Order: sequence, then structure tokens, then C-alpha cells
Amino acid sequence: MNAEHTPPIAGGAPQAARALVLAGGGMRVAYQAGVVKALFDEGIRFTFADGSSGGTINLAALMSGIAPDDLCARWRDLSVKKFASLRPASEYLHAARMPALGDADGMVQYVYPKLGVDIGNINAAIGIEAAFNVCRFDDKTVVPIPHTQLDMQRLVAAASLPIFMPAVQADGSTWTDAVWIKDANLLSCVERGARELWVVWCIGNTRVFQDGVFNQYVHMIEMSAVGALNWELATIAAMNARIASGETVQGHSEPIVVYVIRPELPLPLDPDFYLGRIDAATLIDMGYRDARRVLLSRQPAPLDSRATATQEPGIGVTFREKMSGGFALGVSDPQAAAAAGTTLTMNASIHINDIATFVADPQHKADLTGHIDFEPFGLSIPAESGMFGLFTPSGDPVLTYMVYELGFRHAGKSYYLEGKKHVRLGGPWRLWTETTTLFCLLHEGVNTAGRVVGAGTLRLGMADLFRLLGTFHATNAPTEGRSIKASWRFFRFFTAELMRTYILRRPH
Repeated sequence: MNAEHTPPIAGGAPQAARALVLAGGGMRVAYQAGVVKALFDEGIRFTFADGSSGGTINLAALMSGIAPDDLCARWRDLSVKKFASLRPASEYLHAARMPALGDADGMVQYVYPKLGVDIGNINAAIGIEAAFNVCRFDDKTVVPIPHTQLDMQRLVAAASLPIFMPAVQADGSTWTDAVWIKDANLLSCVERGARELWVVWCIGNTRVFQDGVFNQYVHMIEMSAVGALNWELATIAAMNARIASGETVQGHSEPIVVYVIRPELPLPLDPDFYLGRIDAATLIDMGYRDARRVLLSRQPAPLDSRATATQEPGIGVTFREKMSGGFALGVSDPQAAAAAGTTLTMNASIHINDIATFVADPQHKADLTGHIDFEPFGLSIPAESGMFGLFTPSGDPVLTYMVYELGFRHAGKSYYLEGKKHVRLGGPWRLWTETTTLFCLLHEGVNTAGRVVGAGTLRLGMADLFRLLGTFHATNAPTEGRSIKASWRFFRFFTAELMRTYILRRPH
């Protein structure tokens, strides 16, 4: 029997009665690790926790005693392709009678151990009440299983999406993923006494209905999950109205507050993650950024469909870029610090969400998420804000910038890393050096107005360039033709600017 232990996320003032609600989202729930890190770094702890579908994977790790920083590191090191495991080959000859396209071996033998999941530790956790939601198929109900009663069979069942993974037999019943009924059990937390809910939501919620079998399977999940959540939010709104009129409802005499942390644009789907079009590090960085946005505003979610509504992205492109170089604190000259400083590495993911808008914008700005490795501060420090600019005007007609900016926190203080590649009219022999050398200044505060406290020069090596090209792809393109068109539009713009600068030498 495992010894009792208090998970790192547990605790806080008992009167806060705060709940962490981890909804589903397939393999993309790596995003949640970044969210939980941001909440943990802010000092937020929980009395209750609740997981559904893919969210049970992270909840199981956290209840096993894994700290948020460790969970992020484990996700970054996890081979996402080992999530999937196939059934015996002979079964595929009789596809119509198969229990599922795959099995749970990859989850049980690799994913859970890699993330530190230990059923004995989950059962022995104290200081927090957690529940794992599973659909009991016998009576089509969602059963929130207390962490003290969880077993491996029902943990597996909680993330066993029909068609892809088989249902599980346990305790005399058939169990499967609860997502078709609900993907977050807010009311279970409220019934147990939670008055402040922090919901981490990964599933998209746009108005556009897409063609294609896989897209429409995803839409079915979205309709079930978002529809059930909307009903729960409306129920909480009705409870709050009764509380405001002086009633005590289910033991609550104060209104229930709900915070929802979710992406502004839909997260890439599992096939994109599986194929390497996005990686766990990027999803973690995105989750951290989105959580910091909510933490800074402390604006509760509207208790209706707006809580999870995401913007509809245009057809865009994305790529990942890694630059490293000498960096020193206490200096303000990037070139002087380059040789004497400690190495700083910027890991950036650039998200051009609409290529047409990006090219038409005179500033050519896009979103940037990422993290930095800098030994004096630490490794894998995620950014809470970021911006990318490509051939952005400098005010001097012979000079444009490639801009990389990341805002982050260290030891409770805000810092802002401002990086610029100086692209200046001149001979073609300058092209490689100028487009791969990033001059950086580190500011105190949340933007470039703060005092400079460090500087350095980062570079993109040839191997880094090839890795960058390997991550480049179009996003939200419904057909291969439109994907090629979006990619071509980016490269046409990029090469045209290089031609203007280094061959034609024509001022901006």
C-alpha cells in the first residue's frame, strides 16, 4: 500500500474551496500542463479536482504527486506516436466486427508511466478531493469516480474514445469515455462544495462546419462537449441568481465563480500533433500564455456559450525556430555581450493565422509563443506574451527588422526579451549573416519601455534552418491545393523582400 502524500497542486485556504477542472482534448492536453504551471506559479492551489476524457491523463499525473514543472518536462520528452497502438493484424481483416481501431497498450505501457502516473499514489493522495469521470455504458450515465477508488481499468476507460479505443469491462459494467455526455463535470465540483472553478478547455468552438469525415467526427465531439458545458454554465448562472436573491443553494450562500482558460483560436487536432506539425513544447507554451492572460485580467467567464467561443482562423502558416548565442546580464550592448555571456536559447513558434492579412499588413506582424533556456534564470521558461514581425519597417527606408519578442516571468518579476534581425540594403553576401543574427535586449517589465538589464546576440545555424523548414506548414487549409497556395504566398513574399533588399537594393 502506498504511503499517504499531498500532491503539489493541493492546498490553499480551505475557505477558497477552489476546483481544478481538466476537460478533454485528446493528445493535445499537453496544453493543460502549461496552464497548470501558470496557475501553480501564481500560488493557486486546489481543494477539489475533476478530470474528463483526455484531461484524466494530466489529473492522474498530478494526483500521483507530479509537480507542474515536472509534468511539463515529461510531456516535452514524451514520444506522441507511442500513444497509438494497433490491434492484432488479423482483426483488421474483419474491420466491421472490430472492437476498435486500436488498443490501450500504448497508454498503459508507455504514456502513463512516462507521465509518472501511479494508481497507488493516486489512491493515497490527501489534501485534495479528485474525481475521474467515466461513462458507465450500461445506463449511459457519467460516474465521477473518487480518486481513492480509481483503478487502472477505469482510468483507461476514461480516455477510451469509441471507435479508436475499445470499451473496458470493470466492476461488472462496461465503461468508456464520457465525452459524448459531458467533457467537464462542473456541477459535481459544485455539489462537493467548490465555489471557484478553474476550467481548462481544449476543444474548439467555432461557427464553421467543415467537410470531411474526420472533421465531422470532431464536430460531433464539439457539439456534445460544448453543449453539455453550456447547460452546466446555465445551471450555475441560475443557481447564482437564486443565491443573489438570498437563497442558500446546495450549501452555497455566495455566488459560484467560473474561470475558463482556453485558446483564442482552435488548437491543432491530434493528427497535426502526431505528424509533428505542432509539438508538446509549443502546446505547453500556448497553455501558459493563455493562463497568464486570464490570471492578469481575473475576469470570470460568462456563464453561457461565449465561455469557450474561439475565433475562426484564416488560412495561415506556422513554423518553429530555435536561436542560441551569448547573453549577459548587466550590459546593454548585444555584440559586446555575445562573446562573454552565458548561452541563451530562444525557442519560438510563429503563428501566422491569416497569410493574406499578414502580407497586407505594413508591419507584417504575427503571434509568437515560446520559451527560453538561460542558466541564470532556468530552463524552459515559457513566455506569457510574444510578437513576431517580418521585414517590419524601422523608420529608415534602407532598414527593416525581423522582430522576435517574448515576455516572461522569473522569480516573481516580469521581463521582456526584445530581439531584432537588422536587414539592411546591401550586397547579397550580407544576406545570410543579417537574416540569421538576432540582436537582443532584455528589459524589466512587460514591454520594451522598461530598463535594459541584459543583452546578447543569438544566431540561427544551418542545422537550425533545416529544422525550421521541416516544421513549416500551412494551417486551417481545407484542401491540399489551398495549403500549397498559402505556403507559396509566404515564400513569395519572403523572397521578394530579400530580392528588394539584397539584389535590387530598393528602399522600403
